[in-house]
Amino acid sequence: MMKLFSCLAVLAGWCAVASGTPQTIDPGALWPDDRGQHVQAHGGGIIKAGDSYFWFGEDRGQTNSRRLRYVGCYASKDLAHWTFRHQVVQADDPAQLGRGWILERPKVYFNASSKKYVMYAHIDDGRYKVASVAIFTCDTVDGDYHYLKYFQPLGQQSRDIGQFVDDDGTAYLIFEDRPNGFHIARLSTDYLNVEKEMCLIPEHLEGGAVFHFNGMYYVIGSHLTGWNANPNVYATAPSLSGPWSEFRDIAPPELNTYGAQSTLALKIEGSQATNVIFMGDIWKPSAQWDSRYLWMPLKIAGTKVALPAPVRWTLDVQTGQLGDEGMKN
Repeated sequence: MMKLFSCLAVLAGWCAVASGTPQTIDPGALWPDDRGQHVQAHGGGIIKAGDSYFWFGEDRGQTNSRRLRYVGCYASKDLAHWTFRHQVVQADDPAQLGRGWILERPKVYFNASSKKYVMYAHIDDGRYKVASVAIFTCDTVDGDYHYLKYFQPLGQQSRDIGQFVDDDGTAYLIFEDRPNGFHIARLSTDYLNVEKEMCLIPEHLEGGAVFHFNGMYYVIGSHLTGWNANPNVYATAPSLSGPWSEFRDIAPPELNTYGAQSTLALKIEGSQATNVIFMGDIWKPSAQWDSRYLWMPLKIAGTKVALPAPVRWTLDVQTGQLGDEGMKN
């Protein structure tokens, strides 16, 4: 019966994309993959390869070995129907950090020169004292990623990380440095190092998400409150090096970003419209496998950004058009 369900789900997703039908996303709900299992891609990121999107994130499945750390990979053509591809990382403490070691917020880039996929992730010991990034690489987008090294980018502490690839293809890492603030830094040509700091924003934020829209740069971040949701904020600048505006609330502050924390801002450029999707995690620390996702299209008007209250919404990735829920920019 499960095999039949999987086949029907894949067929339905393929037919919907082929016909250009808008697909529904339901923030905060269980998000079943092609197997009928809740997607395990927490703290994740998305890249596009060919005509498919690939979603990577922490796989916190309830039956996973407690000794290992996992990164799940899913593929989709419409951002709504996801096919499980592989646990692309199944790591057994490759940096020898000891019991309780941490691997979080995986972000994957494709390096056009080397033709390799490069994954950055926050790696740490159980007390969050190592504060570094780990690098894994792979020749295929959904293959086995192999551990390469870990280090502190630019010699600074790094915990929560985010990724950004600009319209010109330049790749950047966003990382939280507890003593100093919020870094946006350019990767080296081969993506195997962090080469240059574009700016240090002296705010204590994590969950960094950056996007470029209509000639303006935007950065979104979450305050340092651990698992607990808080009012996420945003700032704008004419370039990545600034000057950055003051940070403002992205949603009514009393609602704590509707229970979510930022992880990525995904820009969808269709044939008729361009929109930016806020990707957030609704964490459940005591049942991490059941943590949910809040994806909503942002309302952007010049230097003003707003995250609408979560409702079911639709997206046609081919045209970039949203549904008629009043969320169009």
